[in-house]
Amino acid sequence: MQLLFIKRVTLVTTIGSKHSISQKKSPRLFVSFVQYKWLYLMFLPVLLYYIIFKYAPMFGLIIAFKDYNLFEGIVQSPWVGFKHFTNFFHSMYFGRVVRNTIGISLLDILVNFPAPIILALLLNEVTQVKFKRTVQTISYLPHFISTVIIAGMLVGFLSPSTGLINNIIVLFGGEPIYFLAEAKYFWGIFTLMNMWKSIGWGSIIYLATLLNIDPTLYEASVVDGAGRLRQAWHITLPGIMPTIVVLLIMKIGNLLEVSYESIILLYNSQLYETADVISTFVYRRGLIDADYSFASAVGLLQSVLAMILVIAANKFSKSVSDNSLW
Repeated sequence: MQLLFIKRVTLVTTIGSKHSISQKKSPRLFVSFVQYKWLYLMFLPVLLYYIIFKYAPMFGLIIAFKDYNLFEGIVQSPWVGFKHFTNFFHSMYFGRVVRNTIGISLLDILVNFPAPIILALLLNEVTQVKFKRTVQTISYLPHFISTVIIAGMLVGFLSPSTGLINNIIVLFGGEPIYFLAEAKYFWGIFTLMNMWKSIGWGSIIYLATLLNIDPTLYEASVVDGAGRLRQAWHITLPGIMPTIVVLLIMKIGNLLEVSYESIILLYNSQLYETADVISTFVYRRGLIDADYSFASAVGLLQSVLAMILVIAANKFSKSVSDNSLW
């Protein structure tokens, strides 16, 4: 009888202890919210931003598969399947916008992606602190200037009558060139404008990465007789290679997303042959021609291809090196 009583007490005690443990585990999330409430409160605006402006609008993507009518609404508009995608592939502008988008993006990667790396390596070799800070400040400033202002400055510089560039050409006996009226010059102008705007700001990341390289590696290389170029090739570049790979993968993901704001500010009907890209084409069809379904279909296709490019670039990087985004 006593043995049976002891077993019952043990059973009740065990059940009670398990129940108390489960009660301790259940409010753990609540305790975390209370303990870190200010951090969660700081994170709340970011969460709301992504919910309102990134995830909620995804519902509107269904108009890419509908003939959207403003008066009928998204739900009541008739389904048309892949009609708008097919129309884009058979459009007379398809080849032009795809060629320009890929061409401008590849030129940007070939020229503007290594430019901040080269600037960071050069600044890393400068020993005069005052000169180094002056160069950094001058190169950073264009990043903080509005795109509209930069485009206006560029139009002024390239003016055939009063522009600085044409004044220099005339000074050396040449004829003024209307750069923004001849399609063959647009890719170069756009690429150089982006370089001027982004080279200084992009070099900040690489300069910060260079600070993490162990200085004893340079000291050992000096003992072995390595010069500046060998140090840069065998120590500096491998040291910042993970950062380069991550940024390159992100750059490849944006291959189809040319900064259309700058193009819209610069181009005109005479430049469509080389300046019209997917984003500007979507802008004209969606906002100017009010063909919302067609513009949504092209934009959706662009986003899907960008995601595929990121995944493919990340997989390739992981297969040939130890560096990747995930």
